[in-house]
Amino acid sequence: MKNSKITNKVLNSAYPVLTFIVLILLWHFFATNSKIPSYILPAPLDIVREFKSDWHVLLMHSKVTLVETSIGFLISIVVALTVGTTMDFVPFVKKCFYPIMYITQMIPTITIAPLLVIWFGFGIKSKILCVILTCFFPMLINFMDGIDSIDREYIDLFKVMKGSKWKTFLHLKFPMSLDQFFTGLKISSTYAFVAATVAEWLGGSAGLGVYMVRSKSSYALDKVFACTILVVILSLIFVGAITILKKILLKRFDNKGE
Repeated sequence: MKNSKITNKVLNSAYPVLTFIVLILLWHFFATNSKIPSYILPAPLDIVREFKSDWHVLLMHSKVTLVETSIGFLISIVVALTVGTTMDFVPFVKKCFYPIMYITQMIPTITIAPLLVIWFGFGIKSKILCVILTCFFPMLINFMDGIDSIDREYIDLFKVMKGSKWKTFLHLKFPMSLDQFFTGLKISSTYAFVAATVAEWLGGSAGLGVYMVRSKSSYALDKVFACTILVVILSLIFVGAITILKKILLKRFDNKGE
């Protein structure tokens, strides 16, 4: 039984990998055998060569974007938890501001980023703020949904046991909302690097967004693709780290509950 489960897991993992390899091979075949010039559609090998020849420049720009994204993402977590906790303790705050927050999320990042650059300059502040504004709401809404989805019987049980509001939050609401909160973290992690890159497009001296703009202006699409792949890789690392952290924390809370 265990062997069959392991085999199924391996097969399920193999399907997307094989599909990805096939797509890369088709892309390479089309790019090398068509009449489309390489500055319009570079072959995968051209992108690999770009990684080899320009790796030190890509690494430097990646570090800048990684710092901006990491700081903005961590601040987003703190703000989302603080605002979510405040809304749970003071329902009036939730009634007043929660609908407004929904509306603010309908504004595209591409329209917010130029304003942040104008207001806070071309430095790191505008990039961090763009990441915070992009990542904060998915975390908050999942955190609040996690709290709201808790069975009312559990809350009533804490009331019968005369648990304070703080103890109810700390020992019931927070642990039981973690699963959905981490879902929000995963969603936000996929947006974080995009937000930082978009902010860099609109003004900056370093970062993957700046590198992309310069490469696009010189029609070096192999560099643009290399930069895009780096953004994807960094996002996947973030998602992987969050998944591992989720397993560790949920396991710890489950052990405490036992």
